[in-house]
Amino acid sequence: MYSYFLLFGASFLAATVMPFSSEVILYAMMQGDFDSQLLLLSAATGNTLGAAVNWGLGRYLLHYQDRPWFYFKQEQVDKMQHWFQRYGVWSLLFAWLPLGGDVLTFIAGIMKVNFWLFLLLVAIGKTSRYVMIILLA
Repeated sequence: MYSYFLLFGASFLAATVMPFSSEVILYAMMQGDFDSQLLLLSAATGNTLGAAVNWGLGRYLLHYQDRPWFYFKQEQVDKMQHWFQRYGVWSLLFAWLPLGGDVLTFIAGIMKVNFWLFLLLVAIGKTSRYVMIILLA
């Protein structure tokens, strides 16, 4: 059971802004005697909840956008909002991408995307990625 929690933790960290790769751990565990459905549940849940932390950080940090230390300037926030309005919340289905996916979930928080819609779309995308990894292993 400890191994499933390890995978959950690795997947959670991989979804945050910390550089980490849960796919390698999942693939290694697939070579062992582990239940693939529990592996999928552990990885997808951890990764989705990690993305939810990014959403929360984006939402929380938006309160400080008028401070000089705030990373994004108003022009950048306006550009992100325009981009997000252009491509829509459906782009969250691609939050699983290694480059830009984590930032996308952070931007969704800044853009105040409905949390439950966010969670659904991100869960679909991230679960689909882990299903493909399991099928290919």
